[in-house]
Amino acid sequence: MYLYRAVDKAGDTLDFMLSERRNGPAATSFITKALSSNGIPEKIVIGKSGANGAGIREVNRILKRFGCPVKVQTVRSKFLNNMIEQEHRFIKRRVRHVSEFRSFASTSATSGGIEVANKI
Repeated sequence: MYLYRAVDKAGDTLDFMLSERRNGPAATSFITKALSSNGIPEKIVIGKSGANGAGIREVNRILKRFGCPVKVQTVRSKFLNNMIEQEHRFIKRRVRHVSEFRSFASTSATSGGIEVANKI
């Protein structure tokens, strides 16, 4: 299971999505979901994942197709991405004792609950 998260400059969680796969369509659907609920940012910081880069390229194509003059700028940096990696510690702390989940539903319920509790 892969947890996609969008975090603002202050470290607050904007949006999250759990996916069974880490590929372009999953990244595209998450980025589209995050942008539709939070607006279009000037730039997005991502790590080395090729899926995230492909997702952002696809979102830029969709924005261009709809006539949006704004293009989302992508910055790849493992150091600027540390805020997101540090935020995973809340989930890892609670899930450390369970080596793996048996189903997508239980994984989704647990991670969703932790994310909502951190948002509050």
